[in-house]
Amino acid sequence: MSQAYDFIDNAAVISKRHRQVADLIIDYLAQLSVDYVFGVPGGAIEPLYNALAHSARKGGPRAVVARHETGAAFMADGYYRETGKLGVCCGTTGPGTTNLLTGVASAYENHIPMLVISAQTALSHFGRGALQESSCTGVDTVGILRYCTRYSTLISHVDQFEHKFAAAVMAAFGSPHGPAHLSVPLDILRHPLPGATPLYDLAPHILPPSLFDRDITHKLCGQIEQARKPVFVIGGGCGEARSQILALAGRLRAPVVATPNGKGHVSSDFPLFKGVIGFAGHETARETLADPEVDLVVAMGTALGEWESCGWNPDLLMNNRLIHIDPNEHHLMRSPVARLQVRGRILSIFDYLLEYFKNHGEAGLPKGGADAADAASHDTRLHFRLDEEHKYADTSAPIKPQRLMRELVDIFPRNTCFLADAGNSQAWAIHYLHPFGCEPSAQSAHGSDRLRHCMEFDSMGWAIGAAVGTALGNPQQPVVCITGDGSLLMSGQEISVAVQEKLPIIFVVLNDSALGMVKHGQRLRQSEAVAFELPATDFRAYAEAMGATGHVIRSPADLRALDIAALCARSGPTVLDVRIDPDEVPPIAMRIEILGIDDEIG
Repeated sequence: MSQAYDFIDNAAVISKRHRQVADLIIDYLAQLSVDYVFGVPGGAIEPLYNALAHSARKGGPRAVVARHETGAAFMADGYYRETGKLGVCCGTTGPGTTNLLTGVASAYENHIPMLVISAQTALSHFGRGALQESSCTGVDTVGILRYCTRYSTLISHVDQFEHKFAAAVMAAFGSPHGPAHLSVPLDILRHPLPGATPLYDLAPHILPPSLFDRDITHKLCGQIEQARKPVFVIGGGCGEARSQILALAGRLRAPVVATPNGKGHVSSDFPLFKGVIGFAGHETARETLADPEVDLVVAMGTALGEWESCGWNPDLLMNNRLIHIDPNEHHLMRSPVARLQVRGRILSIFDYLLEYFKNHGEAGLPKGGADAADAASHDTRLHFRLDEEHKYADTSAPIKPQRLMRELVDIFPRNTCFLADAGNSQAWAIHYLHPFGCEPSAQSAHGSDRLRHCMEFDSMGWAIGAAVGTALGNPQQPVVCITGDGSLLMSGQEISVAVQEKLPIIFVVLNDSALGMVKHGQRLRQSEAVAFELPATDFRAYAEAMGATGHVIRSPADLRALDIAALCARSGPTVLDVRIDPDEVPPIAMRIEILGIDDEIG
């Protein structure tokens, strides 16, 4: 009883306190329409949490407490991808900040705008061996994070705060996007600022610029107009231009392939879609690009990294048929072989292209493609081949992963957002999970984006945290996280955040008691079979111990027996412990080829 009284008394005291720098941070986040700050509290960052508590009582930004700071960064990542709003995560000094590192590095490699706020011990304690000191005289967290952020700085004087805060936000939304880090000592966070209000209006400074070069875009029009058989390659950066790109492909009757990151931008039943190129991709996509009649390949919104370019294959993408369109000059540095590079905002470029071909026709190309594409757009058939397609219909137990991917599309609503974790989960989803009827979401920062994953840094456990951020960003949308038993054992504690926040996320766990990609990779490379085994784990019991609902799935019939509508509507998450066939080999041959065969065999 006395403890409850003390908390009430403390709240009354806090409500009468003077405004501090920490309150001004929250004012700026509210200005940017940020709803949540994901993190783990601690002594040095307590003023920020006091400000968040005050904000939450007024309906402003509030704290979401992760179980590990890496999970907090993954949540901020998922929140941005769903809403387009700045993802914000925080950690206290020392290990609270270093725990953020993997999630921040992941956001850096995947170009996710993120504000990372870390605490420091008081300035007067620098260099004196304070608990968890991580200043320049301790474990220098500003220096550590400098290598995976667009901006990393210590606020050493109150007068620096607003300018550096504005610089951090603008850096996060700069070109390329990425995390920005502010390290704020405890005494700076507590510094009183009576009556202070934000000096800057930051919202107009983070709007995407047009970045449109009319001359080079007109040259691009000429290249497409002269082509006999062009192919479009859609990357992950095409979300806001998805409709325009597919409309032009239909008008030109140009085949479309997607990178793994771009797959979520194309409905699987789009009749010109020939599948995914790159990691876990489809043979029809490779055949489309390898066709000797193809004289132009227009790749847009792709970094052309290992998994997106078939290991930089010169026969498919990396040759002088290539035109590379991207707003990021760093991505364009990877395509010096291209006949034309167009730097600019993809939406602006394709608005221009559509208008151009509307007025100029399509010289040298078949006519009537747009009507043909539209007529077949709702037939829910795949227009590309799958590996082992017969396993889509397999009814055996344990369930085949191929059949599982088909079932997930069939049983969940069309507006479901699927997030696939690193490893075999990702490989199975890229090749076999094909949502239909992907319409652009009014909220999503990435257009339709019905399948999301963390391709570039490929962090295990990303999807678990990102699913929480996604569900908070759009509570009306079903969210399904496809993860492995290895990822869940690494980061599954974040499911309890979904319990606490009452989020109806469905966590689909591919349970084969192994680090699956390691196991199958060793077999395919004929390497030593070592260090891949995991203990048999009952994830239904694991879920129930955290307050979630759990089900064991052994067959397609078990999935069909679930009341999916009820699961999507319940106040809390569900864990499906799916006992998959451990002998099914995922489509990871491209990765194995790049790694090479072990020279020491025999």
